[in-house]
Amino acid sequence: MEQEQAVLKIKYHSKEIEKLDYIAGKSDWIDLRSAQDVTMKKGEFCLISLGVSIQLPRGYEAVIVPRSSAFRNFGIIQTNHMGVIDETYCGDHDLWMMPALAVRDTHIRVNDRICQFRIQKHQPVIVFEETEQLGNPDRGGLGSTGRQ
Repeated sequence: MEQEQAVLKIKYHSKEIEKLDYIAGKSDWIDLRSAQDVTMKKGEFCLISLGVSIQLPRGYEAVIVPRSSAFRNFGIIQTNHMGVIDETYCGDHDLWMMPALAVRDTHIRVNDRICQFRIQKHQPVIVFEETEQLGNPDRGGLGSTGRQ
C-alpha cells in the first residue's frame, strides 16, 4: 500500500545547519537543529532559532516537541512543552524557534539536534452536545490505572 505524501516548501536561514531529512521506516518525527550557538545559565530563557521557515500543506499543522535527549544532553526544557505551527505561519521570515529554559548551565552548538516535529491534519469542526449523562461506566478518576 502506498503511503500518502505531503510536500513541504522549506527556506533555510543558515548554510551551517544540516538539511532536514525524512527517514522512512525509522520514525515519522523529523529532527530540528539549533541554527545558532547558545550559552545559557541556569534559569535563563532563550528563543533558539531552528534556522528554517516552512510552508505546510493546507489543512495541516506542525507539532514541535523536545527530543527525548534534549533534557539529558543540554539541560533544557521547551517552555510551552509542545509548539503548534499552523499553515498560515509560512512567510519568508516566519522562522521556526524553540522556546527553551535552562535548568542548568549549558551550551548548545549549531547543528545540535534539540527538538523534533511532525505534521498532522487539523481536527474536524467540533460540535458540543450537552447531556445530563454520558451513559458509560466510570474508570475511577484521574490516575485510577495505578502506578505500574
